Amino acid sequence: MMVAALKYLHLAAMLCWCAALVALPVLLHVYGAIWRRHSGSGQTEARYAEFRLITHYGYIGFATPAAVIAIAAGTALIFAGQVFDLWFVAKLALVAGMTLVHAWIGHLVLSSGENRGLHRMPSALWGLWLGLPLMAGVLWLVLAKPDLAWTEDWLPGFLLEPYGAEARR
Repeated sequence: MMVAALKYLHLAAMLCWCAALVALPVLLHVYGAIWRRHSGSGQTEARYAEFRLITHYGYIGFATPAAVIAIAAGTALIFAGQVFDLWFVAKLALVAGMTLVHAWIGHLVLSSGENRGLHRMPSALWGLWLGLPLMAGVLWLVLAKPDLAWTEDWLPGFLLEPYGAEARR
């Protein structure tokens, strides 16, 4: 029962986190285009305030808590479900990539407030182009649970043994 509840929590948080990793770069891109096009008009100030609220609270109040809950529930699932397969290590690597994309989007949100617009920043769509393959990879690994035994040929031996295995022999 506990594992099912953790899976539900993890899945719900992952869905929210992934939705935010898609929505925030799109918002940053769209509002950045509006800012560049209408810079200097009186209407810009209202749109800029709206942009700041949406992106700030979207990142701080939605994306980051969803990421923390997804990672915490996923970590609990590792131990509750005793999952220690190679596909799972690959999934953790992709989730680490998603975390880096998340941090970069947070940097863009912060920079957009400090710079008073998005005129000197790289395109936020890079976060989307980097995040979507990572999300698709995580989904594929979780659903397919592929046998990655072929990777054992090029992985160092210490990565394939539990820590302290020599002492138990």
